[in-house]
Amino acid sequence: MRDETKCLHAGYRPQNAEPRVMPIVQSITYVYDSTEEVAAVFDDPMKSLIYSRFGNPTVMAVERKIADLEGGVGALCTTSGQAATMMSILNICSAGDSIISTPEIYGGSINLLSFTLKKLGIECIYVSQDANDEEFHAAFRPNTKAVFGETLANPALTVLDIERFARIAHEHHVPLIVDNTFATPILCKPFEFGADIVVHSTSKYMDGHALQVGGVIVDSGNFDWNSGNFLDITSPDESYHGISYTETYGKSAYIIKARMQLMRDFGVYPAAHSAFLLNIGLETLAVRMKQYCENAIQVARYLESSDCVESIIYPGLESSPFYGLAQKYLKGASGVISFVLKGGKENAIRFMNALQLASNEVHVADIRTCVLHPASETHRQLTDGQLQAAGIHPGMIRLSVGLENVDDIIEDLNIGFNAVNRMA
Repeated sequence: MRDETKCLHAGYRPQNAEPRVMPIVQSITYVYDSTEEVAAVFDDPMKSLIYSRFGNPTVMAVERKIADLEGGVGALCTTSGQAATMMSILNICSAGDSIISTPEIYGGSINLLSFTLKKLGIECIYVSQDANDEEFHAAFRPNTKAVFGETLANPALTVLDIERFARIAHEHHVPLIVDNTFATPILCKPFEFGADIVVHSTSKYMDGHALQVGGVIVDSGNFDWNSGNFLDITSPDESYHGISYTETYGKSAYIIKARMQLMRDFGVYPAAHSAFLLNIGLETLAVRMKQYCENAIQVARYLESSDCVESIIYPGLESSPFYGLAQKYLKGASGVISFVLKGGKENAIRFMNALQLASNEVHVADIRTCVLHPASETHRQLTDGQLQAAGIHPGMIRLSVGLENVDDIIEDLNIGFNAVNRMA
């Protein structure tokens, strides 16, 4: 099946006389006929369902759909994108380990990698996407366990050179983890370019309607964990009666370990109803992503022509330094545009306050157009240096172009520019 068809049919295929719409299995637990059967599932939760902290039929149908769209061997849904990122790293890192990340990532991810994981004894070493190969290689330590980056950075909108990052990571026998939230598997499939693990905030384009917070981890099944650096995956797990994930589950070792071990202990598994809502969004994902991209390129060209705009960041524009990478990796540059207004923070706030159609909200990738001022909102915890490293200017506005008529969106932006000009 192609992506448009997968969005509708993957994950759940009703049999004779079964519901056409994926049902909500609203149950925490599952009944067995014997104690021996329950014991067998406790020994290996992959044998069957036992408790909805590990798996639920509704959620698992969505996991299969997302894994199919990304081209992976398995997926694990979580209660947020942050939970997905955290578990993707903790699944292979312990105290005393390090990871490498680009600084051009979501501000919440910077907080997670720089502060919270640091408290757990995991160091994050930042290497700019502009660094040459020699600088990149120099960042690796004997304890480095992964490389992390975003396909389309939020909100810097830099494009990750996935093949290059994957090649260097693999030369050091570590996996590349890619946050594919803004691109979604409709616009980019990182596994096709060498990435090993993909994470998403499903709250964004996958949901599309601002209905529920969620995340997902997808395993390509391609990484060889038997380098001697990942004993947690290859050695017997004492908490599961000595199971070796690689020996028992082969290509699915990583994602099954995340479910059996980390989900067991952290319990960040989404509710069935949340997965049901997410699936409704996934069913139209391919159609929506096409329209987001079409609207956004028209809006980006309008912004590029405005005298009020100091600079615009959208990799779909030929003037973008990331246009070449976007053409290589993306089937569209999504609906998110970052632009810097002349006059800095004050004009940015004045512009946003004047808008009538676009919502000023802490969200992105919705069906409705929304705006945000990263420096004073989502990224306000960062220092000036971190803001600069993340590509965030004080006058930067993140514009998430929705599915309204594009002429209405442009007219609304014109109202904002008129408010700025009146104060000039």
